[in-house]
Amino acid sequence: MRRKYRIKKNEDFQAVFKHGKSIANRQFVIYIMQNPEEKEFRIGLSVSKKIGNAVTRNRIKRLIRQVFLEDKHKIASGKEYIIIARKPAADMGYHEVKSSLNHLFRKAKIYQSK
Repeated sequence: MRRKYRIKKNEDFQAVFKHGKSIANRQFVIYIMQNPEEKEFRIGLSVSKKIGNAVTRNRIKRLIRQVFLEDKHKIASGKEYIIIARKPAADMGYHEVKSSLNHLFRKAKIYQSK
């Protein structure tokens, strides 16, 4: 992901947690916050050490980023997203991650209407 699409600072994470709304399924939690001054959407990823070692955590983050990269033209801009991976995500392949996140995207109405 390019720098303009990322949330890295702790205060940005805390703002989304405090003012955003959350939607969850068994594998992921997504926090969404409106940010109209941003032209693009931004994402932050959180994968706890409880999920696995560094290799496992980085693999999950790569899979999530790839799903956002493929769907970025469909995702509504002007919002900030934080994705938190839960324990079952450690054993998932790419297609399972994609279908799980797509389920949450539809549930949260993240896809922009045409």
